[in-house]
Order: sequence, then C-alpha cells, then structure tokens
Amino acid sequence: MRLSFLPPFLACVMLAAGGFPPAHSGDAVPQLRLMSATELKAGENGHFVTRAEINGSDIMVLVDTGASAVALSYEDAESAGLHPANLDFNIPVQTANGTAKAASVKIDRIEIDGVKVEDVDGMVLPEGALHGTLLGMTFLSRLSSFKVEDGVLYLKD
Repeated sequence: MRLSFLPPFLACVMLAAGGFPPAHSGDAVPQLRLMSATELKAGENGHFVTRAEINGSDIMVLVDTGASAVALSYEDAESAGLHPANLDFNIPVQTANGTAKAASVKIDRIEIDGVKVEDVDGMVLPEGALHGTLLGMTFLSRLSSFKVEDGVLYLKD
C-alpha cells in the first residue's frame, strides 16, 4: 500500500499558489520531489518479503533489519546487471550456511513501491551461497525513516 504525504490536488494548489519559478534561459529548473512511503505486512513466518526494483530489474527480496548490508544472490546480481562473473569475491562473510567470500558492489538504485535509494553499497555472494536477496542496513539506513509496528514495516525515503 502506497502512502502519499501530499495528495496530488494539494501539490497542485501549492504550486499554483507559489507560482512557477521564472524561466531564465540557461538556468536549470529546480525539480520538485515529494517524499514516498510504503508499508509491508509481515508474512505468516514474520518476514517482510516483497518485490523490489534493483537497477531496473524486478527481484523478490527479504527486507531484513538484522542484516548489515544488501546481499544479493549470484543469480539476482546477474538479473540486476552487476556482472558477477567479473567480480572479485574476496570479502569473508558469515551466512546462515557458514562462511563464504562475497564481492563488493555499488547498486545504482533500489526501489520498493516508490521508495527509492540510489548508490547503495552491497555485496554479491557466490553462486549457490545465498538463495534470494536480503535488503539490509546499507539500504534501510539511507531512508529518512523505517519502523516495525504490529507486524508492519513502514519505509519512508
């Protein structure tokens, strides 16, 4: 469910009341960006699973407040255009399946239902080391806020 902090009619009224900035040749026109928010309901197992757009590709993710970083499976990294075959897997990480070596990546953009963060630090795990993708704190900490309340995770950019 998408929440809007300024209904479209209110945004139009505010623009009309304030007027548009004067157009001067050569001047950059400032862009107006409204804040976005969404809420994710926990599944029966208590986990927050949703579809995220990562570098333009739709990928199922587990939003994990206990994970320190965004961790992509090898397969999801391929889908997101991160070319895992060309990465250097040299960072030791502890996973639920034991120790593995991950590769550091910079993710251009992650978006969940309009809530987006750009230039996110992440890691890719070797093929077969991780089933699915975790959105951890390198994504969550870049939001203006997030909270869990009564089985609902609220995200705001």
